[in-house]
Amino acid sequence: MQCTMLKAKLHQARVTHAELEYEGSCAIDGTLLDMAGILEYEQIQIYNVDNGERFTTYAIRAEEGSKMISVNGAAAHKAQPGDRVIICAYANYSSAELINFKPRLIYLADGNDVKGSSDAIPVQVA
Repeated sequence: MQCTMLKAKLHQARVTHAELEYEGSCAIDGTLLDMAGILEYEQIQIYNVDNGERFTTYAIRAEEGSKMISVNGAAAHKAQPGDRVIICAYANYSSAELINFKPRLIYLADGNDVKGSSDAIPVQVA
């Protein structure tokens, strides 16, 4: 049995650039990509917290330490600099792989500084 699971998440990233005329993708600080385990050219989902837009694109590597999150091409219509976004990558796992499965969750502060990481989302309380 295969199951699609959340592999990695960059939570509350701030969009730094929206480049309409750039080849479609999302440029992400290489350090953040490595921390999250997101590969260059990997498909990602982006959820815009500020306007509700949800879209699919792929990750490209931005300069390490740049704090860049650049939404490019047609997706630039869906996010603007300053918007808060959640960037997720998903992967398929076998039942055996799920026994020890834990996603990589990276939590970001304003300026895209890392404020923490986890391998589990806290239980939502009523």
